[in-house]
Parts: sequence; structure tokens; C-alpha cells
Amino acid sequence: METEKWIEKGFELILDYAPKVLLAILIWIVGSWIFGRLVKYAKKIMVKREYDVSLQGFLSALLYWGLKVLLIVIILGTLGIETTSFAAIIASAGLAIGFALQGSLSNFAGGVLILIFKPFKVGDFIEAQGVSGTVKEIGIINTTMNTFGNQLAILPNGKLSNENIVNYSAESIRRENIISGISYDSDIKKAKSILLDIVTSNEKVLKHPAPQVMVAELADSSINLSLRYWATNENFWDCRWYVLEEIKYRFDAEGIEIPFPHQVEIQKQG
Repeated sequence: METEKWIEKGFELILDYAPKVLLAILIWIVGSWIFGRLVKYAKKIMVKREYDVSLQGFLSALLYWGLKVLLIVIILGTLGIETTSFAAIIASAGLAIGFALQGSLSNFAGGVLILIFKPFKVGDFIEAQGVSGTVKEIGIINTTMNTFGNQLAILPNGKLSNENIVNYSAESIRRENIISGISYDSDIKKAKSILLDIVTSNEKVLKHPAPQVMVAELADSSINLSLRYWATNENFWDCRWYVLEEIKYRFDAEGIEIPFPHQVEIQKQG
């Protein structure tokens, strides 16, 4: 008799749960297919928008496992298992991990923003957080740069994405502004003509936009002339070094005085 009761209860359980189990299996198959299509579609969008390869892999994996967890929760609910406590456990674990990794998550979020919005790319010369250099690698957590002195600088992406960034490579040409001081006794027009001749005779200085020279300031001990010209990024430093050196040579040759601080010593006779 006892055996018959157990068999009867077993059949009742099978009849009660068989439809739910079949429905859960169907949900798993259909849900996996739908979510798989969503992940593939998301990958196509990221490729089309030229997201970084490492970012594509990470976001795809994050989306995949997030949808899998959602599918499991749906299936547990279909089987009649209480999912409220399960969701609460996941939320609590996520919150605890978030507090423990607050700094790392900030850097991670910054890395994602940099890779998506691309304020700079590998090979660009940038200035950020008081460091100037060529971007060597953009990671999820840190960005590495080679400085002018060939030192390796590692910048956390959290601060990098929230502070000012100057990207010197974003545009193909750059404008220079060199201030040259001349004495009040010097001929302004002659000095301006010399400065213009220095840059216009240099093939690496762009003719358009045209170079300009103007009086920038009537200072205490000098008349400051502003020499402005454009050059490509590749020629920018060569032009600057050439112009600075040539200014000294030409001003000396043409009798244009470059003022320098003078110290006056006053002696009292007792």
C-alpha cells in the first residue's frame, strides 16, 4: 500500500511539473536563440561604429552573460521557484563588489568611454594630467604613453576621461605663436618684415593660411611682436626651432636689439 501511495504521488508530481519543465526547456531554447541573435546584432553595430576590438569583446561577453542570467531567472520563475530572494542576492553581491572595486570600476568606466568616444587614438600626441606624450596603448583600466624623454607614463582612465585633454594630433596642421621682444629704439616695421621673411622663405611653413606679424604688447622694457604661422604636425617642431634660431641671427645682422634684463647697482658714498 505504501509503495502504491508513493508511486501515485510520483505520478502526480510528474503530471504537475512536466508541463513546467517542458515549458522551461522551450523557453531556454527559444530564449538562447533570441539572445544569441541580439548579441550578434550588437557585435555588428560595434564593428560598424569601429569600436576598439578589446571593447567589442568585453561588451559582447558582458551582454551575453547578462542575458543568460536573465534567462535563468525567467526559467526559475516558470518552474515555480521564488526568484525574489535570488535577485536580491545578485543585487547585494553586485553592490558589495561595486564598493570593493570602486576605484577600478571608475577606471573601467573611463576606459569604456575613451574607447567609445575616441578623444584620442594610439599614436596621437596628447597632453593630459600634466603629462605630454605619444599614446602607446589604450586599455580598459589604464592608458600608457611614451613621453618626450621616452619614459613610460601610465594614466588611470577614470581621471583621464574626466579631465581636460589636449590632442595635438587631432588636426593635420597646427598654428604657432612666437613672441619676439624688440627694444623701443628699434624699427617696428623692419622687425616685422624680417619675421615675415623668415617664415615665408621656409618651405615647411604653410602659405595658406598666411603667416602674420602684429604688435602684441607694449611692455615695460620691450615691444613684443607676435609671429603666427601654420605648419603640418610632421614639420611643426622643425619649423619652430628654425624660426627661433633664425630670429636671433637676422635681428643681430639687421641691428634689431632684443632687450634683456639689466641690473643697476647704486652705491652710496659715505
